[in-house]
Amino acid sequence: MPTKIILDCDPGHDDAIALLLAHGNPNIDLVAVTTVVGNQTLAKVTRNALSVARVAGITGVPFAAGCARPLVRPIETAPSIHGESGLDGPVLPEPTLQLDERHAVDLIIDTIMAHEPGQITLVPTGALTNIALAARKEPRIVDRVKQVVLMGGGYHVGNWSATAEFNIVIDPEAAHIVFNEKWPLTMIGLDLTHQALATPDIARRIAAVGTAPARFVGELLAFFTETYKDAQGFDYPPVHDPCAVAYVIDPSVITVRKAPLDVELAGTLTLGMTVADFRAPAPADCTTQVAVDLDHEKFWALIVDALERIGDPPPD
Repeated sequence: MPTKIILDCDPGHDDAIALLLAHGNPNIDLVAVTTVVGNQTLAKVTRNALSVARVAGITGVPFAAGCARPLVRPIETAPSIHGESGLDGPVLPEPTLQLDERHAVDLIIDTIMAHEPGQITLVPTGALTNIALAARKEPRIVDRVKQVVLMGGGYHVGNWSATAEFNIVIDPEAAHIVFNEKWPLTMIGLDLTHQALATPDIARRIAAVGTAPARFVGELLAFFTETYKDAQGFDYPPVHDPCAVAYVIDPSVITVRKAPLDVELAGTLTLGMTVADFRAPAPADCTTQVAVDLDHEKFWALIVDALERIGDPPPD
């Protein structure tokens, strides 16, 4: 049976590709999409999510807008990477899907509580604000969630500071809540996602699919390539968020290591750092693990396959 997931995202170029991968893979049942402030303001990332839904022909899936600011801290966005719209590069179609009237936190809770325990996997690819508030508002969801597979953090590397990754550092208090709940949690951090480089060969393979969604991904990657080169010195951009979806589809794509995890909230130089304790074998009751190595070929094959399966959606 396909794995039922809620994708909590802030599109974002790599979030958009994660959404396409989740929609196009037969081993995923995308039961809800929720948005959170992050790469851009909530209004912008929500519109982007709905535009990607139109590109992919996604229907029958509830989309809901969530938190417009972090729990404690001021809003911080990433225009240097994702542009002023949050999804610069392609021309975005006008959304046709209507937003669910519920707040994203309530949609998350309602969806988990409406399913039997162990059926819903949470896949957050942005700040963890919605997930943290859902766990606080309805603590029963923690025991009902199958697992949390998140893109964020890093055990050796940061990108928004020397030690912290963007999704975590913009709302470290939310991350602290999520990391310290007792659900099974896999952190797909920068140590792993920096291996998911969109090289020219990958761009050619995607272009060869020849569909409108594939061309859309090509335009995303072209913009992403330039901003990552300018802002962070990468020759080819790392495509972070689809790695979390890929792990849910096929865990053999990513090698993981069990380790206790926590989030630094007080350090002057280390705020938002995700601290993985590798000093000894993880204790028997450890519920957290980190991603270590990526099978690059398997990963990109999943994305190309998803685009082929999506094809050219019929006109509205």
